[in-house]
Amino acid sequence: MSHEVDALLQRARAWAADDPDDVTRAELESLVDAVDGGDDAAAADLADRFDGTLEFGTAGLRGALGAGPNRMNRVVVTRAAAGLAAYLRDTLPHPGPVVIGYDARHNSDVFARDTAEVMTGAGLTAHVLPRPLPTPVLAFAIRELGCAAGVMVTASHNPPQDNGYKVYLGDGSQIVPPADAEIAARIEAVGRVADVPRGPAGRVLGEDVVDRYLDTVAGLAADGPRDLDLVYTPLHGVGAAPVLQVLETAGFSEPRVVEQQEQPDPDFPTVGFPNPEEPGAMDLALELAAATGADLVVANDPDADRCAAAVPGDTGWRMLRGDEVGALLAHQLLTSGREGTYATSVVSSTLLSKMAAAAGQPYAETLTGFKWISRAEGLAFGYEEALGYCVDPEHVRDKDGVSALLLLCELAARLKAEGRTLLDVLDDLAAAHGLHATDQVSVRVSDLALIGQAMARLRDRPPSELGGLAVEGVDDLARGSVETTGLPPTDGLRFRLADGARVVVRPSGTEPKLKCYLEVVVPVEQGRDGERADAVEGARITAAARLDAIGGDVRAALGL
Repeated sequence: MSHEVDALLQRARAWAADDPDDVTRAELESLVDAVDGGDDAAAADLADRFDGTLEFGTAGLRGALGAGPNRMNRVVVTRAAAGLAAYLRDTLPHPGPVVIGYDARHNSDVFARDTAEVMTGAGLTAHVLPRPLPTPVLAFAIRELGCAAGVMVTASHNPPQDNGYKVYLGDGSQIVPPADAEIAARIEAVGRVADVPRGPAGRVLGEDVVDRYLDTVAGLAADGPRDLDLVYTPLHGVGAAPVLQVLETAGFSEPRVVEQQEQPDPDFPTVGFPNPEEPGAMDLALELAAATGADLVVANDPDADRCAAAVPGDTGWRMLRGDEVGALLAHQLLTSGREGTYATSVVSSTLLSKMAAAAGQPYAETLTGFKWISRAEGLAFGYEEALGYCVDPEHVRDKDGVSALLLLCELAARLKAEGRTLLDVLDDLAAAHGLHATDQVSVRVSDLALIGQAMARLRDRPPSELGGLAVEGVDDLARGSVETTGLPPTDGLRFRLADGARVVVRPSGTEPKLKCYLEVVVPVEQGRDGERADAVEGARITAAARLDAIGGDVRAALGL
């Protein structure tokens, strides 16, 4: 046996001895026995589990469930909770309570209980939400209860084998630097898990805090038409009961719910990947809508912080892009008189900036993620193209798929009463501001080093044109500053193309992916009213061709 394998086995045995969970401890001991027996596959598996640790950053923790420091398990969660507790005690003179929420994934309730016990063991007060609930309920509870921090145990729309750990501070927003690094340093300083003090499992909150959230969301909808035939799916997540209650309180008829996906199920049996953006995830909902003649399909991801929508068109049902839903929600709020900053991320469509300017409202562009969008000064509305929308920042300073769904339904019902559709509003916006069309090139890798290599190639040899459009400028977001790019430094490249087009390339913050965000802007020729539809459709055809050409050139430039 080599020295490296022997050292690995020693680390694994020490980890197993400190693991409070019978399942993961047995899992690790079985692997150790297999490696002792000369099993090369087991040795590779064990090496991967101990190849570093899950990195705690601005997205908290997220990874596959299993034993070892490079997996999500009770040891990793206990250390994270102890590090967070130490940070709160070190930085706040009198830390308030910590509220803890969890979704319906495997072990989410266990990780929530561990977190509560560590918080009380550190002398802090721990509140635990009463059952598996959407992430926005946790974000609401932080501000509603005056908490110092919040923890949400969820992996959002990741695969079934994953779980995660999101941390919020007292303003109800997700952590950003330097808090993430300061918490990570304290996690690193945690010794043996067996030595971490534990107390009671906190106070389980009553349903009243959930009811206050649901009533607050329902109250966002103004009086108006409610005739809307809806199909809804929570994609096996926790959104169904809250969404149905909010719709009922707001005066909508009960939607048709996709029966096979209505109940929470951590195995997500009907979808390969529980993300409404992924091909196939919405098939059952679209089939039900087509069979029943629905007006609109709406969906949440498993922790209900994102909202997706599909509409009937001339050639069948089509999913709306996140940028389209963002523009529709902004239109709804702007026309209702909502004042304040309209914010989106650097990878989302530039249409929002033009809509805000036309309405005389401030606009802000931030780094990707709601940890940044939620911090825009004077925020009235924020969204990101990955189906995340913040329509009520006063109460939920994070993306909220429940409130976004309600306001989209409110807009659709009003338009239906006028004999119009959501697509008509998108045509209005295209005619007023030009057709803004977006697309994405996403490359998943098995070796994370490939992402760094691809980014280095683009920095060293940037293309001079993409899709036949000249590259007029390149912003290296990693080397920039707030003064030069308007953004804090981050790993990304922004290519500014002719005719208002742009491409942004960045590594994913939560998955082993390189993501490229494309946008083209095509003017809509203004003719007589009866010709507008043809002009918009012509612009869409032109935009689709440009996006295809740009996407092909981006793939070639990545070299992956």
